[in-house]
Amino acid sequence: MRVIFMGTPEFSVPVLDALVQAGHEIAAVYCQPPRPAGRGKKDRPTPVQARAEELGLPVRHPTSLKSPEEQAAFAALKADVAVVVAYGLILPQPILDAPRHGCLNIHASLLPRWRGAAPIHRAIMAGDAETGVCIMQMEAGLDTGPVLLRQATPIGAEETTAQLHDRLSAMGADLIVQALDRLPDLSPEPQPEVGVTYAAKIDKAEARVDWSRPAVEVDRQIRGLSPFPGAWSQIEGERVKLLASRLSDGQGVPGEVLDDALRVACGTGAVELLRLQRAGKAAQDRETFLRGWPIPAGTRLGSETS
Repeated sequence: MRVIFMGTPEFSVPVLDALVQAGHEIAAVYCQPPRPAGRGKKDRPTPVQARAEELGLPVRHPTSLKSPEEQAAFAALKADVAVVVAYGLILPQPILDAPRHGCLNIHASLLPRWRGAAPIHRAIMAGDAETGVCIMQMEAGLDTGPVLLRQATPIGAEETTAQLHDRLSAMGADLIVQALDRLPDLSPEPQPEVGVTYAAKIDKAEARVDWSRPAVEVDRQIRGLSPFPGAWSQIEGERVKLLASRLSDGQGVPGEVLDDALRVACGTGAVELLRLQRAGKAAQDRETFLRGWPIPAGTRLGSETS
């Protein structure tokens, strides 16, 4: 098929690779424009642009698709289908209508649960037992279109957003190739009216750990916000990101370190901190972190002056 690919972050790259490997003709790759990054604030291409250029594919990165000129340029590609995954721009109706088979979106949830911007984070933070990937026929509403294919997967008890992100990206790549192969025979299934939830964009204000909450909620927060923006707590007056954890037994004053292996009391129960990151330093597993900075039992996390 002649495909327009529309995606921007790392999550989208395996999908582009899978389409190329499956032998589809990529008419153009659309992604967000390069943006300033790094110490020098030089424009840095997005992961999708970088990969597309490695593959020798034509890249376009308009700031909007609302102008008649951009819509005409899109339609002139005469694509069979557009594949959209974490692109980052709203697609106006003329864009949705231009390809012969419309636009197909790869969404990282089991729709209609977790429509919107942050479905992977929200699934972990809510304690969902499973999530998955849907191939959806796009329409004007936010993730409201009928579903062509779906695949579910359990969420691991210690799985972080980073780990689940990578699994779902690979699943999405496989599923879209299947969908394109079977497209004439697939029947779009309207999403049910019940069970709709929205995955609001993650706000950095959600990242500070409140140790008075139950351990199960603290653990989900830490795993769900890893690696970005990263849940955090004060440790001896220093702000430290908490990037991996698991539930544990124990009780004490909320925020109290219960042993020499970073088992921390919560409002009920406790969590073990498995991976941490100090400001300006690389993330470290618990053992490496504690060799450089022993945190004795009795230390209180979350206090500015602990």
